[in-house]
Amino acid sequence: MLSNLSEWLRARLDETGEEPAYRRLARLLQQAILSGRLASGVRLPSSRALAAELGIARNTVTHVYEQLAAEGYVQSHSGSGTYVADTSLERLRAEPRTGRRPLRDHQRLSKRGRRTIEMAGVSKLQWGAFMPGVPDVTEFPLKVWNRLHNRVWRQIRPELMTYAQGGGYRPLRRVLADYLRVARAASCEPDQVVITTGIHQSVDLAVRLLCDVGDEVWVEDPCYWGVRNLLISSGLKAIPIPVDEEGMNPSPRHLARPPRLIVCTPSHQYPLGCVMSLTRRRMLLDYAAANDCWIIEDDYDSEFRYGIHPLASLQGLDPHGQVIYVGSFSKVLFPGLRVGYMVVPTSMADFFAQGIAELYREGQMMQQAVLAEFIDEGYLGSHIRRMRGLYAERRGLLIDAVHRHYGDALPVFGGEAGLHMVLGLPQVRDDLAVSQAALAQGILTRALSGYYNSVRTMHTGLILGYACVPSERIDPAFEVLAQTMDRFMPSAA
Repeated sequence: MLSNLSEWLRARLDETGEEPAYRRLARLLQQAILSGRLASGVRLPSSRALAAELGIARNTVTHVYEQLAAEGYVQSHSGSGTYVADTSLERLRAEPRTGRRPLRDHQRLSKRGRRTIEMAGVSKLQWGAFMPGVPDVTEFPLKVWNRLHNRVWRQIRPELMTYAQGGGYRPLRRVLADYLRVARAASCEPDQVVITTGIHQSVDLAVRLLCDVGDEVWVEDPCYWGVRNLLISSGLKAIPIPVDEEGMNPSPRHLARPPRLIVCTPSHQYPLGCVMSLTRRRMLLDYAAANDCWIIEDDYDSEFRYGIHPLASLQGLDPHGQVIYVGSFSKVLFPGLRVGYMVVPTSMADFFAQGIAELYREGQMMQQAVLAEFIDEGYLGSHIRRMRGLYAERRGLLIDAVHRHYGDALPVFGGEAGLHMVLGLPQVRDDLAVSQAALAQGILTRALSGYYNSVRTMHTGLILGYACVPSERIDPAFEVLAQTMDRFMPSAA
């Protein structure tokens, strides 16, 4: 091989490409060594000789030899030359087990990993009619944000460019506590607020600090698939609790076996949209206190209610310190911001602040500083008020479109708040097929049945988001969806 080395290298070095000559030469020599084309112990040509044969600078070859030596491909001996190192794997190889079949890619995952992927509900598309849970990011006051962002960066504070400690940026925790006391009737002080990257991380932190593998946790049925998947992948046993018009409704059988954790969406149940009644809230709080259960209140989009003021939080009613309140700015500002928050009981605040710093090594203090000023100067409140009016208009247009096509034949529910509504399909058995057929026509929806824990309890329907759909697009987009839905209606047979 050595006699042909220069010829082999020259043919490949002459190939067109933007890669510098020294990188291409190093890569080719690495390939030759790893493939066995250059055997261990073989002496490479001197840098002067190889440079002359390849027509390149000697410094280039010298640099490549030094890099190969640093990475262990060759060994240089002063006065005697450069030799291919022994990179053989023979001494590390074990005898293969007889009869073992190669594993497919999904089989190489852990059991927990396979279940996570199999249950995954995340969509590859995140924008368009009628994607649920996505705000209209084109309406975000970007000029204001950029001005605040530039102001914060001009201050050049080193503490904003390092890891976050103590639960996050203190001024953001202060203005958030003030905002939640007014807007959500929450009972909190700045020390109880912990800044996270969103509701998923908030729930994950609570699970890691409060639960052990095998613990039981109550989840609503139906419920948000993302949190349910997170709980199960963490080794917890999710117990589905049916939801009625008053919210989570545990049976005597459920109440006889207290869980470690209860996860609920009392202000706007996801996905059905009902509000947990005061009676049910008080029952849940008393039950949690009597049985030492923790409650995670997921308050994902309560800022947007149409016709009435936002409801008070469950956390604000809690006299026992059992509720962990979680929220984020994904719906009120934009999902890519990746800033969420928790309000934890005072007795647990230090543990959660330490836990998030230890497990996730949080940062983004500059982003938190910008957000603190955005809230403190009143821009958050004005943005929410403006978007509430816009979303109410779009909600009305979508409901009108449904009634125009179907009258009262199809139920619409959950549209009094938030960024989505549910269109019931009581006569359709396979709402997933409807959703997939709509996707083929460029319309994004989610099948309601996918949010239930079992076939026995599920109802069919489509979850339709209206927030990110321009008002003029709602009618034509629903026309396409209606044509798709009609193919699955019994009358179409």
